[in-house]
Amino acid sequence: MHVHVCSLSRLADTVEATGARHVVTLINQGTVVERPRNIAPEDHLFLGMNDIVTPMDGYIAPAEAHVERLLGFVDGWWRTHAEASPLVVHCWAGISRSTAAAYITACAIDPQADEEMLADEIRRLSPSATPNLRLVTIADAMLGRNGRMAAAIQRIGRGADAFEGVPFALRLRR
Repeated sequence: MHVHVCSLSRLADTVEATGARHVVTLINQGTVVERPRNIAPEDHLFLGMNDIVTPMDGYIAPAEAHVERLLGFVDGWWRTHAEASPLVVHCWAGISRSTAAAYITACAIDPQADEEMLADEIRRLSPSATPNLRLVTIADAMLGRNGRMAAAIQRIGRGADAFEGVPFALRLRR
């Protein structure tokens, strides 16, 4: 099974092309996101946050509550629907919050997954991927990865400059 990563502008096309029935949106609070018509409201998780790694006045930093909701949604999808349809995660550009969510998903699904190999796979699939380190660091602690997730993402560093990431699919293993 796969988790597909894309930008907001490619959401409908990605859902259509993949047959996905579950979507995670990680985008600024208040941004209008038209839910694809074949995604039921209860199968769409909206996480309103800004793409920042350090709290700033007037912005919503990724927080434990966001990661808790992501992990709960992913667990429910994996246990009940993963065999039937993939998951799509997206943010504004498909570069930072969504790539972090895909990485977190892969680590949550497979507790034995090698963090370094997953980070390298994301870099291979998306030269522009720059997973949001704050999201990854929070998930790292929640999943008991002892800093390995964050270290792997720091090692791959910032991706190539891009206005919008190219959609990609990360294979999930358990």
